[in-house]
Amino acid sequence: MPDMEIRPARPEDIEGILEVLGAALGETLLLRRTPELWAWKHLINPFGPSIVLLAWVGDRIAGVRALMRWDLLTVQGHVVRCVRPVDTATHPDFERRGVFKTLTMEGLAVARETGIDLIFNTPNPRSGAGYLSMGWQEVGAIGVLARPRIGPTVHPDGHIAPSLETVAPGAGSFRPIERHDRPPRGLRTPRTVEYQRWRFDSHPTVPYGSIPDGDGAGVIRVGVRGGRIELVLSDLLGGAGRRAVSRAGAINRGSYLAGFFSKGSPERSAAKKAGMLPVPGLKTLQLVALPLTELDTDPFDLRSWDIATSDLELL
Repeated sequence: MPDMEIRPARPEDIEGILEVLGAALGETLLLRRTPELWAWKHLINPFGPSIVLLAWVGDRIAGVRALMRWDLLTVQGHVVRCVRPVDTATHPDFERRGVFKTLTMEGLAVARETGIDLIFNTPNPRSGAGYLSMGWQEVGAIGVLARPRIGPTVHPDGHIAPSLETVAPGAGSFRPIERHDRPPRGLRTPRTVEYQRWRFDSHPTVPYGSIPDGDGAGVIRVGVRGGRIELVLSDLLGGAGRRAVSRAGAINRGSYLAGFFSKGSPERSAAKKAGMLPVPGLKTLQLVALPLTELDTDPFDLRSWDIATSDLELL
């Protein structure tokens, strides 16, 4: 598009950015595109402010490309500087004009200039083909562990999601776990106290709860999928294990308890011992990656990743 201008986003652009995201992507019961959510993701993220580029056509924002900063640790203890493509959209009035590809290539150039080692994300099927055509490669499909509830369940009313107190009565408010995180078994988000406070305690639109377990805790939230309420096991922190998962299942009033932990992780073992089993054939997300530097691990092998639900959901 010859009259398209690419430039970094400015504070005064946020209202226009949210209008484009809303027009292109919409909202759900759980995902409300507010200025507070934008700031949480892209401004106060402990890994650093996002790379945000806008495509302008005249006085209109035609497209948005946000690369959210994220750090991962390797088994060897090295820090991998990453970005994650999120909140990316082309306004419907400007589709099929190369906006997505132009913004992506500009974003890649900025990422390289600023020392980014790896890009990873979980695109939807529509955008996934576009990423693969620009050099991303598939890492693997993300499955689901679930434990169904037997008995009456809470149902959504179609307008608002039930509160955490309704779906998981007895769950406590989230509090950061001071205990040092276990060593990574693959590429793993460092679960520092600062990270926990940002990730779970300060999320502006989704409340997270806590299930104590010794010095650790399970982290839970409410989800809505296919017209059913789910209790999502977002993470297990500080050595929390089977007791936290069992307790989450016991207090759950949703249709099922759901979550994900990488194969071979102690969290996955604890979840399975507490009755959470893989759902055959159900793959909710496809992880893709693009390394920008040489790494000491293979990012295209799903076994090289040590991730949980909390690493994948960015509501």
